[in-house]
Amino acid sequence: MIKNILVHIGGIGGFGVISIALFFAVFLGAVLHALSMKSTRAHQASLLPMQDGDPSTPQPETSHE
Repeated sequence: MIKNILVHIGGIGGFGVISIALFFAVFLGAVLHALSMKSTRAHQASLLPMQDGDPSTPQPETSHE
């Protein structure tokens, strides 16, 4: 039923290609951003879920043994 509906709607063939291209472009941009990030910034970002309060102020690392 859905296949018949999509077949009878004209001009939607390009939307699939556009959506895949857009997804690939966003994914590639995220990967390139992550690879180009400095290691100190990546380390700070990895600590964000564990920090309380203002994330702009660095907090000393505590060891939980």
